[in-house]
Amino acid sequence: MTKDKWTNRRRNWAVRWYNFWADYPWVIYPIRFLQATAMLAVLAAIGFVASIAWGAFGKLPTEDSLSSVTQYTASEIYAADSTLLGRYYFENRSNVRYKDISPHFINALVATEDARYFEHHGIDLRAWMRVLLKSIIKGERSSGGGSTLSQQLAKNLYPRSDYGPYSLVVNKIKEVFIAKRLEEIYDKQELLELYLNTVPFSENTYGIKVAAQRFFNTSPARLTPPQSAVLVGMLKATSVYNPVTQPANALERRNLVLAQMAKYGYLSSPQADSLQREPISLNYSPITHHKGPATYFREHLRLELKEKLEGIRKPNGMAYNLYTDGLKIYTTLDYNIQAMAEAAVDAQMAGLQQTFYRHLNGQKPWEAEAALTLAVKQSERYKRLANAGLSSEAIDSIFRIPVDMEVFSWDKKAQKRTLSPLDSIEYYMGLLNAGFLAVDPQTGEVKAWVGGISHQYFQYDHVLSKRQPGSTFKPIVYATAIQRGISPCTYYPNELRSYPKYENWAPKNATDEYGGYYSLEGGLINSINTVTVQLMMQAGPGNVARLAGELGVQSPIPAVPSIALGAVEASLMDMVSAYSTFAARGKRPNIHYLRRVETADGTVLFDYEQLADTCEWQRPMWPDEADIMNEMLQAAVDRGTGRRIRFRYNMKEPLAGKTGTSQNHSDGWFIGYTPGIVAGAWVGAESPAVRFRDLSLGQGANTALPIVAGFIQELTADEDYAALSNTPFPEPSEAVKDALNCSDKFMPKPKDQPDPAPEAESGSKDVVGEQSTFRPRPFSSPSSSISLIF
Repeated sequence: MTKDKWTNRRRNWAVRWYNFWADYPWVIYPIRFLQATAMLAVLAAIGFVASIAWGAFGKLPTEDSLSSVTQYTASEIYAADSTLLGRYYFENRSNVRYKDISPHFINALVATEDARYFEHHGIDLRAWMRVLLKSIIKGERSSGGGSTLSQQLAKNLYPRSDYGPYSLVVNKIKEVFIAKRLEEIYDKQELLELYLNTVPFSENTYGIKVAAQRFFNTSPARLTPPQSAVLVGMLKATSVYNPVTQPANALERRNLVLAQMAKYGYLSSPQADSLQREPISLNYSPITHHKGPATYFREHLRLELKEKLEGIRKPNGMAYNLYTDGLKIYTTLDYNIQAMAEAAVDAQMAGLQQTFYRHLNGQKPWEAEAALTLAVKQSERYKRLANAGLSSEAIDSIFRIPVDMEVFSWDKKAQKRTLSPLDSIEYYMGLLNAGFLAVDPQTGEVKAWVGGISHQYFQYDHVLSKRQPGSTFKPIVYATAIQRGISPCTYYPNELRSYPKYENWAPKNATDEYGGYYSLEGGLINSINTVTVQLMMQAGPGNVARLAGELGVQSPIPAVPSIALGAVEASLMDMVSAYSTFAARGKRPNIHYLRRVETADGTVLFDYEQLADTCEWQRPMWPDEADIMNEMLQAAVDRGTGRRIRFRYNMKEPLAGKTGTSQNHSDGWFIGYTPGIVAGAWVGAESPAVRFRDLSLGQGANTALPIVAGFIQELTADEDYAALSNTPFPEPSEAVKDALNCSDKFMPKPKDQPDPAPEAESGSKDVVGEQSTFRPRPFSSPSSSISLIF
């Protein structure tokens, strides 16, 4: 066809169309209407998008705000070796650098969530077309939303708002704008780092660092391909693909992620096939407020840190927030020693509870119903109902209605039971509890802190709770006597006496056996009450109370004779502090557990070690005085009330210590120590009314001593810690040896010694709250060598 013919044909067609519109003008109106409608729709869409950009649905973040994005970041608590102990948070989030994230995880993420992440600039138009084709035309709902990682980051940083029927469209468009701005401010690696520090995983965890620790107990840098696939799989639906609660779903999703990695060349097909056949291998290590290591310690530290931080300000004048500012808190706790301590408590308490049940033989754990009544009225449920105005009869009825609940179980798993509130209180009242504390006496650093058997069910911290220490207080009486110049070879009659000055108080021995005479060592290692009280009378109750305070007992100690038998309220922290002074040869260590606190950028807010350099340790005892106590307390372990630790646990380590049992066996204690470690344990029920009915089962040697024994055995078995338990006591001076060179620790009647008892009640100069006006010459002065004089 020639050019002229083609031109003529086009002209003819144009004439025909013109004539058609001229003959039928009404046909063009619908077409023009559709054209106008389409134009208006386009203009409306442009206006709608523009209105979002201009802030009609809330202002978009500026580049300045996007360039300084901050999120709530958990503060982290570390052990002495920088092992993570726990976090304080509103959102459980800790940040990590891109370079510290495994390439396997990055590959899994990109392959699954945004295959062209490194190619696009915040928006993937190909993904949008895929969504359009599959979701709209083919009707497939599982085709994904087409959102890039940049858009997902925008959603994480700025949670979606409710705009009624337009919510999805408005939020999606806002995320597009924010994603584009983010891409202009950050490079691709920076965006991924920001994304992986903000993305939510299951169980209120945020960011890859916390997720890696929780589900696999590892760091982001060490994640393997299958571990990475599990975590990436969770991002689609954190609850549905949680590997702990939904293992089948998680496995299916993990395998899909592995297939995606193979599809995009991050794994070979044989590798992916092999990994898909493996089961999910979790190392689930949740660290929450109630779970993880050192829960009681972390709670105590939390309260103390809140108080400390109140006086410290940021450069902008604002206060630091423990839950949002990402502080780094370094403590003295040793992660491994803490684990040994918790294991020792668990090992003893589960078995002891069963012994207690067998001992009760069906009886109620308490002897008086008043104890149960008191526990009911102190419960939160009772207080709530009483405050609501219900009568005691109505409350009593409610307390007898069974309900489904979870209760504590010794296997550390919550046990589902149907109990009435009254049954629940009875159950918990019958449970035995424990406290344990280990301290380095040469530094004062706390190495382990176990406040109870389960922080989830028992928040009361038995490292700090105050109970009667029983005979563990007696060494303070004997130390006072040594300081007052009473010779260790002074003998006291083991006889039942009454003291008219104190309302005819007549203290008895635990065994109710009397006769003969005991030296100081004999009276201490055999825990003879009558001898200890006579010694107290001679040394003076006020002087004993004073020395107790100097040794580190923070609880108020009344200057009354009954303190000789431990009839005082003291905490495990108090008693371990006192024994630490013996172990440190008379110097009282400054017990501490916090080393320093830093901001997220490394600025030091609090440094105990720097502060400690300016603080001198107090010396309530001279070295020879402490050495005498150490020698006598070693004898208490070798031949006295603590000898069970030798014959039952076959322990050969150098060890000093003392058992303690309060009145009616409500509290069992044992504090054992070497120059390298002081370990104290307390065992009892929450209510002193709940107890073993006889001394053989309720004494500290049976309840608390096994915890310390198990702990020291674990220390000794670990070559990294064996030195703490194997460190020998220093060789005592000749003066100390001579002072302890008594012919016998027990005699039917001492030779050539008058009975000191007639003078006992009058005592010596007795001062409370200030330095005694009488104090014997020190056994060993830093500036001179002085022989013992009695």
